[in-house]
Amino acid sequence: MFPRRPPAGLAAWLVGAAAAAAGRAGARGGGLLALLANQCRFVTGLRVRRAQQIAQLYGRLYSESSRRVLLGRLWRRLRGRPGHASALMAALAGVFVWDEERIREEELQRSIDEMKRLEEMSGMFRSSGAERHPPEPKSQTEGVEDSGGKEQPWEMVMDKKHFKLWRRPISGTHLYQYRVFGTYTDVTPRQFFNVQLDTEYRKKWDALVIKLEVIERDVVSGSEVLHWVTHFPYPMYSRDYVYVRRYSVDEENNVMVLVSRAVEHPSVPESPEFVRVRSYESQMVIRPHKSFDENGFDYLLTYSDNPQTVFPRYCVSWMVSSGMPDFLEKLHTATLKAKNMEIKVKDYISSKPLEVGNEAKAAAPSSERKSEGSCGPARIEYA
Repeated sequence: MFPRRPPAGLAAWLVGAAAAAAGRAGARGGGLLALLANQCRFVTGLRVRRAQQIAQLYGRLYSESSRRVLLGRLWRRLRGRPGHASALMAALAGVFVWDEERIREEELQRSIDEMKRLEEMSGMFRSSGAERHPPEPKSQTEGVEDSGGKEQPWEMVMDKKHFKLWRRPISGTHLYQYRVFGTYTDVTPRQFFNVQLDTEYRKKWDALVIKLEVIERDVVSGSEVLHWVTHFPYPMYSRDYVYVRRYSVDEENNVMVLVSRAVEHPSVPESPEFVRVRSYESQMVIRPHKSFDENGFDYLLTYSDNPQTVFPRYCVSWMVSSGMPDFLEKLHTATLKAKNMEIKVKDYISSKPLEVGNEAKAAAPSSERKSEGSCGPARIEYA
């Protein structure tokens, strides 16, 4: 897609064309139009030179096939949208396009609605005298419909008193989507929520973490881009994830939600040391039994990713089905330790992300990457 060396004379040709246009405009329209044309020529020249420099940089960072895949995805995503050429130029210039990638209110609300549906159905079971047991979920999540447009059914994988695990196949792949409904009664929702968001503490209690840091933060929605590198079972290579994450705390409706999904970010090119996971989604909803500061809450976790292994579906399913409960128990144990040992963890409920006002505003890179310490947020999904 990009040549390693830009065509010699491309910039000169474009600048010359702009100069000719300026000359014709000056002859026809006088001084003001000529001035505008000169300005256009100047801006065009700068942008072309910048694009050539970016092309050379990407030529050094990416292989030919990687560049084709990256730019093909960008062009398909931006094609047909107003200003798609300028958005593509921004991506080539190393700018993350928040207008396209930030997690919006609708995504958060969909996850909360799923929790409400489960709660309503569970309430029907309790009112009929049945034991508290969430029925099989009926999700509207995209990407899990069969060729006829019907959703794949959920299959119960694990059924314990305070932990229910379902899965269903993702059409067209060898992968599954997973859903967990669980309960903890010995920690508060605030403690559980804060521990899973604290980057520095995660590095201490999760031995699989190799790297975990915030790359960029959106000042409009509070969404963040994170880079996470994790060990995979031997003999597999370690995996790395680049994903956008956003959380919301609704004290009025007594609910917390955290949504994550994979993205591509120009400042984190693919490394030959790790296998990049490009397909990943996670939604966690927490519902306190009473309040954020009293023990007891239910949670709903929906998760899917493509770890890009060569193993058959049943092997991948076994790894996820055993790994997800293990991660959640690690998270629970870390929360208990933070509670009992009074480990300092940032209170994300008190320091809420910025409310969404005008989502057309600009986003800013995170300036706290090196100074935020234990205040850096992390992703929730299992490792």
